[in-house]
Amino acid sequence: MDLPPDQNYCVARPVYSKPSFEEDNETKARVPKTVRERFKKSCSCSAKRAKDITKGLLPILDWLPKYKIKEWLPKDIVSGISTGLVATLQGLAYALLASVPPIYGLYASFFQFLTYFFMGTSRHLSVGPFPVTSLMVGTVVLTMAPEENFEIKGNSTGLNGTAVDIAAMNEYRVLVSNTATVLMGILLLIMGILQIGFLVRYLSDPLVGGFTTAAAFHVVVSQVKLVLAVPTKNYNGVLSVIYTIIDIFRNIGKTNIADLIAGLLTLIIVMSVKEVNDRFKHKIPVPIPIELFVTIVATGISYAVDLETKYHASIVKDIPTGFLPPRPPDVSMFADMIGSCFSTAVVGYAVAVSVAKVYSIKHDYQIDGNQELVAFGVSNIFGGAFSGFFGCTALSRTAVQESTGGQTQIAGFLSASIVFIVIVALGNLLEPLQKSVLAAIVIANLKGMFMQVLDVPRLWRQNKTDSIIWVVTCAASIILGLDLGLLAGLVFELATVVIRTQFPTCAALGNVPGTDIYKNIKDFKNIEELSGIKIFRCSAPIYFANMDFFKDRLKAIVGFDAVRVFRKRNKALKMIQKLIKKGKLRSTKNGVLTDLGVDNKAFESDPEQDPEEAEDVDVPTKEVEIQVDWNSDLPVKVIVPKVTIHSLIIDFGAVSFLDVVSVKGLKLIVKEFMRIDVNVYIAGYDDEIIQKMEACGFFDDTVKKDILFLTIHDAVLFIRMKASYSNVEDPIFEKISLMKESKEPLSFPETEELEDHQGAIYKLAS
Repeated sequence: MDLPPDQNYCVARPVYSKPSFEEDNETKARVPKTVRERFKKSCSCSAKRAKDITKGLLPILDWLPKYKIKEWLPKDIVSGISTGLVATLQGLAYALLASVPPIYGLYASFFQFLTYFFMGTSRHLSVGPFPVTSLMVGTVVLTMAPEENFEIKGNSTGLNGTAVDIAAMNEYRVLVSNTATVLMGILLLIMGILQIGFLVRYLSDPLVGGFTTAAAFHVVVSQVKLVLAVPTKNYNGVLSVIYTIIDIFRNIGKTNIADLIAGLLTLIIVMSVKEVNDRFKHKIPVPIPIELFVTIVATGISYAVDLETKYHASIVKDIPTGFLPPRPPDVSMFADMIGSCFSTAVVGYAVAVSVAKVYSIKHDYQIDGNQELVAFGVSNIFGGAFSGFFGCTALSRTAVQESTGGQTQIAGFLSASIVFIVIVALGNLLEPLQKSVLAAIVIANLKGMFMQVLDVPRLWRQNKTDSIIWVVTCAASIILGLDLGLLAGLVFELATVVIRTQFPTCAALGNVPGTDIYKNIKDFKNIEELSGIKIFRCSAPIYFANMDFFKDRLKAIVGFDAVRVFRKRNKALKMIQKLIKKGKLRSTKNGVLTDLGVDNKAFESDPEQDPEEAEDVDVPTKEVEIQVDWNSDLPVKVIVPKVTIHSLIIDFGAVSFLDVVSVKGLKLIVKEFMRIDVNVYIAGYDDEIIQKMEACGFFDDTVKKDILFLTIHDAVLFIRMKASYSNVEDPIFEKISLMKESKEPLSFPETEELEDHQGAIYKLAS
């Protein structure tokens, strides 16, 4: 809300440094809990705590008693039936991505939901296979069970004179798929128990968008070969998708026309009707289940025409009725697949939670990320034991469940019931269905993922770094494969964070006249820099990686290098000492060094002056206090950088943490400025930052806490009050005392010595 321009306020309070603020406001000591106290609290038990834990593990106990039967049940029934039909066909289709027979896609759609129904916190997720994770499971399966391992030598007319033992290959691939699914479930469950769901937050939206788009590209390539029904080798790893594309074009002459026509017709019809569903979703109460209609028609045509026999079409074939008994995973495979399984599990969880959060915000309820880890972990362990492969959620299926009016997981339960009916009674009716039809259904459902490409221009306008993360992750996932691509994208994303903190935005601040507001002098025309005061802001944490950059930017903004200034002043003072010993310089009553017959360029006697007269120069015999104006021309040939400030304020308002290296570096900076008579102040600090500085030994007899101020304006007012009460006419002058009687040479501190020379008196011997 915009305020009227005449709305002003006035605050009257003292100027606060940290010590003065603590005098007026009593501090309260924080007593951290010990490990024993934390453990005791976590292990304590009461009736209420036991009830909360039970409801946390089984969220159904919380929402089911509140279920509004009359209001919600009709909507859940419609939603459940619609979603169940879609889930059935997607289960069959996504099984092809996982490189297992189609029936196992139905198992994945059914069993995993049973446990999520009791343990999940989302009311709208449709749990089951997801094309990206299904493809990643298929990558593991093809890596550990390639077709070449099941070739049978003989007089077969197949490739290379060999045949493939399909039954043995499918059985072993199912075992690999089940084992991988159980391992993924175990990993998710462990993450949930350890409450480390926050790790998934490192997968940012641009990274996930780029990765899923690349995964969609992999899916399309893997399904195009099924639509064309052309033989290709199974490639994995770097450039695998490129090799697959080359194989497709190399063997494109072997395309099966029946499969191609069926696939293209399915793709055109499904995408067209889906577009109608999207455009008229406000007028159509239930989306048209076009996948179901196409599947029924395609199955009927294939059965009636006998496409397999007459045109050698590739069909689903055997879909057994009923369920398989549970089987244990092959634990010996865990070591070979744990890396791929971890990345697949994390991607699946990240996508599911992202979708769940969208709908939870829309419908005003909470999602527990750690409980979702537990729910998906148990669901996949259970589903893997019953021959299903990894599942989380499919975006299109969840959208159908929510858009058709689904209110709770009762809709999900009904959709699982539809899948159950197909498994126990109707599955064998789908045996004549062509695989190209299922592949086309998969491709048609990837439209939403490919539309993410349109996010890149928007991201470029909003944040160029995020758009680059999207593009790099997508390109890496296409070229390197999904596993390595995800890792490369994650490393690149974290690198951008490090780089942005390693090279943060640093600025000089100025004052908005008549206010206590300080802004970047480059951003506003009416901003004024304060005379003799430089205000420096670093908009990032200060740590070992950016400490050098911090120093460089500070030097650039103040306009000089404090160390170089100190060295040049030392050099000039030593030369002045020599000239005083030779009697070529004297002091006036005003304390200003002047030359006596000395050419400032060559330091030689004036030819018009008698040498004997120069020797009789009256050099002071008692201590005389004089001043050197370091910003004026010196009587020696040394260029001393100009120091136009007497105070430096470092704004800590955007500094969130420090480490040991940065604390040492800051202390060094403070002392370097102090020894050239520039006072350093720290403003806008957080108390935890000061605690870290205290722990690292930042404060001592030289650097005290009175350099700390609550705000920039407090520091500015303090500096001005100090200047008004100071007896020193100009703080940029350095006092020098001359002693005629002293015979010892002047001892100056080394550059490395960090002593306080503020207002120091140097003894010069004549």
